[in-house]
Amino acid sequence: MATLQFLGAAREVTGSCYLLRTRGGRVLLECGARQGREAEEADRQDHDELPAAFSHIDSVILSHAHLDHSGALPRLARQGFQGPIYCTPATADLLRVLLMDAVFLHLKDIQSENHWRERAGKPLLEPQFMPEDCEAVLKLCVEVGYGEATIVSPDITLRFHDAGHILGSAIVELEIAGEGRSRRVVFSGDLGNAESVLMPPPTAMESADVVLMEGTYGDRDHRPYAETVAEFVEALEAAHRDGGNVLIPAFAVGRTQEVLFHLARLHRTGRLKQSFVVLDSPMAIDVTQLYQRHRALLDPEDLAKLGGGRHFKQALDFLRLARTPEDSMAINRFQSGAIIIAGSGMCEGGRIRHHFKHNLWRRQTHLIFVGFQAQGTLGRRIVDGAASVRLFGQDIAVKAAIHTLGGFSAHAGQAQLLDWARHFKGKPRFYLVHGEEEALSTLQNAMRRAARIESVVPGLNDVIEI
Repeated sequence: MATLQFLGAAREVTGSCYLLRTRGGRVLLECGARQGREAEEADRQDHDELPAAFSHIDSVILSHAHLDHSGALPRLARQGFQGPIYCTPATADLLRVLLMDAVFLHLKDIQSENHWRERAGKPLLEPQFMPEDCEAVLKLCVEVGYGEATIVSPDITLRFHDAGHILGSAIVELEIAGEGRSRRVVFSGDLGNAESVLMPPPTAMESADVVLMEGTYGDRDHRPYAETVAEFVEALEAAHRDGGNVLIPAFAVGRTQEVLFHLARLHRTGRLKQSFVVLDSPMAIDVTQLYQRHRALLDPEDLAKLGGGRHFKQALDFLRLARTPEDSMAINRFQSGAIIIAGSGMCEGGRIRHHFKHNLWRRQTHLIFVGFQAQGTLGRRIVDGAASVRLFGQDIAVKAAIHTLGGFSAHAGQAQLLDWARHFKGKPRFYLVHGEEEALSTLQNAMRRAARIESVVPGLNDVIEI
């Protein structure tokens, strides 16, 4: 008998992790880090050990590289895991960038935390993982292309299918051999937004006995994509008329490349008025180069829109790259006519904060948010109308024009999730994961009402039979 246990991303959108037990072994489907302030506090209280269910794992299957799906891998390696980690080639490349950035930030946070702990006479914390643990993870990666059949254990065969979410993202299909008949499990991973650019639409799946489907946006649809692009263009034109700079905080994977695509199209058609466009994020630069390396995975129709099927890199020949701190500081010479794309996406760190210091107080500056700003972040305070923000020990007035674009999302909305679910033939058992409880409940009702599909919303640590 095969079972599946929900160890994370059950009625929440972080820490994606599911344990599959079969006669042939124990396979971890995803190994995500818990994110958010409450999760960080919980990790401090239970700092050293992963859950007991993580012990004696034979292998890991990874749908994509985002840290809420992969970020606990270094901790797993630190505790002695030496089995294979199955992922697509592009995911393996992205992992090197994301995990090394994660360990840098983790060690920086530990150093800061221990600074006040030492002054308060409290015990110091040890890092949960180190750079060598990230290197160990990368050495364990076994690259599997889309559609390739791979034997994971004596009774499990794996196939990846393009999920259209980020570069290398995959829908996971598992064929589990059993007495009398096999069972097929399909895990959606994070399904992409079919309207967004560069990534192809998610692969439609038709056959399964059990389906794990994400429901991040199960309670809503995104704003029409064309309207969002039009608003983006209007914001750039308004900044040109006002004679100010444009600041775009952006996540390094996916969102930055999407913004660059639209800037490239405007540049090619002569509609980009700004004379200086700079990508000020070493991490985003590295990821953008991976998009070029794996350009065969990008939507050919979108690449064609950049000019006769030109390579993604060639379409960005107008772009300047700021790798070093000196490159970044030099940007501040420009008081008008510049578009500055910098991390982090929610403005909690990274170089965007330095550009805020030099531009946020200027009325002619335009600040464009192209991603969700979570509660408690600097980005959210600005979106909510803060008159000033504290940066580098100074109060900086917020005089810039603020634009919040709601349609740039790499996740499928409710209607797209329903459409993906409708493609399955027969009556597979659906389990809704990776979503807040309200979003999953709304999606569950919509599936029943609009698609006549019954589903279950499992809780944390629930176990089901396959």
